[in-house]
Amino acid sequence: MRKMDYQNVKGTQDYLPEAEVIRRKVRRTLEDTFIQYGCKPLETPILNYTELMASKYGGGAEILEEMYRLTDRGERDLALRYDLTIPFAKVVAMNPAIRMPFKRYEIGKVFRDGPIKTGRFREFTQCDVDIVGVESQIAEAELMEMAISAFNKLDLKIAIQYNNRKLLSGMLEMFEVTTEQMSPVILVLDKLEKEGVPAVKKELSEIGLQLTVVDSIERFLTDEKNKTINYFVPFSKVNNNIKQGVNELKALESFLKYLKISEKCIFNPFLARGLEIYTGTIYELFLVDKTIKSSIGSGGRYDNAIGGLLGSEQSFSTVGISFGLDVIYTAISLKDSNALVASILDYYIIPMNTLKESLLVATQLRQKGYNVELDMSNKKISKALDRANSEGIRNVIIVGENEVELNQITVKNMETGETRIEPFQFLS
Repeated sequence: MRKMDYQNVKGTQDYLPEAEVIRRKVRRTLEDTFIQYGCKPLETPILNYTELMASKYGGGAEILEEMYRLTDRGERDLALRYDLTIPFAKVVAMNPAIRMPFKRYEIGKVFRDGPIKTGRFREFTQCDVDIVGVESQIAEAELMEMAISAFNKLDLKIAIQYNNRKLLSGMLEMFEVTTEQMSPVILVLDKLEKEGVPAVKKELSEIGLQLTVVDSIERFLTDEKNKTINYFVPFSKVNNNIKQGVNELKALESFLKYLKISEKCIFNPFLARGLEIYTGTIYELFLVDKTIKSSIGSGGRYDNAIGGLLGSEQSFSTVGISFGLDVIYTAISLKDSNALVASILDYYIIPMNTLKESLLVATQLRQKGYNVELDMSNKKISKALDRANSEGIRNVIIVGENEVELNQITVKNMETGETRIEPFQFLS
């Protein structure tokens, strides 16, 4: 019989207990933060109709190329979700009685057949919050403040870059970029930070822009005065998109300043967020220490998605933010290798020919709410203590025949090396 060559599908991985403990801690921290901000839980199917996921209000052409598609036995055309946004928009579209404003969070697996790099896989977990029914930039400000709060709890310092799609598209209109060219140009500009101005200029020429248009865009990209919103005010007098973008960004900045988080939030006039879904303010989250260079969270306003799924021109004020659980875990493991040996156990019990009595100790501690593991392998005490050390278990309880006879247990603190005797009534 031929031995099977077991391996994971490329872009997927197993998380062994040491890693999964940290991932669950991250997940709980994010979930507790979402709840703290008044968000309600939601769960949507992983499996969807391709027509829904391929909607023009979805991820755009580049993501659709990465979408996993399949056919069931009824020959229905199905797809695995590539994010949590469109399934959420579908829920709101299908449930018109939902009370607004509606704030929801969802944590779940998504799938993209795309390139693999540090912290980015083909099966990964997204943690999303979305708010429907709030036109004011207060929604964006609250989500950005929530992100800073969550990452503070995870001991990760972040900076948030933000922009507005109306501002960006308005500037491109000023440079005479046509409606048909707008999305391809924004996709190219989204690569600016990774590839630099020369590469972006070359790609803009390759998609068919006239040389004068490319030159205008290059001057805009290299103008040192464009780092503040005031730079765009003169343009707002002749272009309505720029006017709306400037007004929305000024409103957002007033909230950020009032919340005293302006120093962590940086205006970036070239931030594009390549997805066609976005209609207003957009943002990306980056680690300050740059141990991971790509963004570890992102989001923005997408007012047309829900109405689009309903087949109407109705606008639903919608803004969201998304964090990647896998990339956050990678960031924590790169920052602090000791985090990988943290234990969820309060006690580890080592029996010495007292298995039945040790089980009683474990049971009573669990009934009091403690997390307890009972060693059932009959290890020598030295090996059991080595295991406790290697797994970061703080408290070890030793139950020997002498302890049973004296109705007591020995508790050893693995961090300090101190031991103490505590009374325990064993059954006769």
